[in-house]
Amino acid sequence: MALKKHSPLPGFGLTLGLTLFYLSMVVLIPLGGLALRASALTWAEFWNLATTDRALAAYKLTFGASLIAASVNAVSGTILAWVLTRYEFPGRRLMDALVDFPFALPTAVAGLTLADLFAPKGWLGQFLVPLGIKGAFSQLGVVIALTFTGLPFVVRTLQPVLENLERELEEAAATLGAGRARTFISVIAPMVFPPLLTGFALAFGRAIGEYGSVVFISGNLPNKTEIAPYLIVMRLEEYNYAGAMALAVVLLVFSFVLLGVINFVERWASRYER
Repeated sequence: MALKKHSPLPGFGLTLGLTLFYLSMVVLIPLGGLALRASALTWAEFWNLATTDRALAAYKLTFGASLIAASVNAVSGTILAWVLTRYEFPGRRLMDALVDFPFALPTAVAGLTLADLFAPKGWLGQFLVPLGIKGAFSQLGVVIALTFTGLPFVVRTLQPVLENLERELEEAAATLGAGRARTFISVIAPMVFPPLLTGFALAFGRAIGEYGSVVFISGNLPNKTEIAPYLIVMRLEEYNYAGAMALAVVLLVFSFVLLGVINFVERWASRYER
């Protein structure tokens, strides 16, 4: 007679119920309320509110700066993850801990710090101004803030993959006469590329919805340095709830599309690893 297996964890029914309850309260109900309020608008009203000149400028800056920041993080994050996993040096543990600093630091504090550093008279800004580079209160400041907040996503996504890479494959490539560049392109890059895409997508998604770290360094100039999340807050302060909902729906739709891309990349990566 087969013995019934017991588990100290709750059963599937209870855990599924708690999961659905938590997901509904935190995600589904708020998003459903937003969609319900937005459905009260006609398509013409929604289009007019979501495609004003100020909104289009905010979309352009938000998506453009997010793409640039995620691309920078993809390159710098790969290098940083490689150094942390492949080399031993004094201060390595401290550097590894500092990678998570943007997660622990309140975004408003990060924005104030970056604005002070890159201001014309700041520690870093005073060296950029003579070169004609304006760090704070510019579009470059938005990119800097988004790069700061998105870096941990790339590093933490790549680190486990780099740690689990089999060194024997690299040694085999070396014994067959492959140089470092050929080994990286033919052996390492194919295994690192899928998680790198995932880290890039996560950093890109975080940057789209970032507010606290950007609002202080951007200057919030309409049609110039104003991001979409800040414009939503401005519409709410003006009691223009219809305009705020239209902007929020646009970002929501784009976020869902990005989420689908992330899931596709993860599935493709899991099939590739097999």
